[in-house]
Amino acid sequence: MPWKKSFDEDEVVGQAMNVFWAKGFELASMADLIAGTGITRGSLYNAFGGKEQLFIKALQKYDKDKRRARLAELEAMDDPKRAIALLFDGLVAETVADAERKGCFLVNTVSELTTHGEEVNCIVRNGLRELQAFFRRSVEVAQARKQMAAILDPEATAKGLLAMIVAIRVLGRGMWDESSLKTIAAQAQRLLR
Repeated sequence: MPWKKSFDEDEVVGQAMNVFWAKGFELASMADLIAGTGITRGSLYNAFGGKEQLFIKALQKYDKDKRRARLAELEAMDDPKRAIALLFDGLVAETVADAERKGCFLVNTVSELTTHGEEVNCIVRNGLRELQAFFRRSVEVAQARKQMAAILDPEATAKGLLAMIVAIRVLGRGMWDESSLKTIAAQAQRLLR
């Protein structure tokens, strides 16, 4: 008799995402995933193939639901400087409100890239490149509208802003307080003046 799943796959991927996000790939055990999703080990293997494949689906879900959705909202704004300010202010507020200190699943995965295959590395690289491209386009649009100094190099500025995002996400996991994170966000906005 063929195996039939009795659960919503997207819901299980979302639950697994929360486990991986909180613990990382290496520290998330199969027992954690079973407890976090409420399905059996056999069902996890039958539906997803294994821990790495489930991790890939969870990372893809996070990337689509969190990073891409947020960037789409910001890209739709007509004021690129305001969009960047909202991104930084929102990340600081989100980081401070995160009692579990999970940070950003995508950024957290950077520290584990050597344990993953090319598919995970590609998801992370593309996510960070798209964020950097958003910053570059925002700078270029603001410069074209004379809202930002023409002396700024859009690519270098985009890389600096991306580094500040990573700093907020990493340092906000417990190293720095709200005031320090707000300082990074303010510095990002000063860079654009």
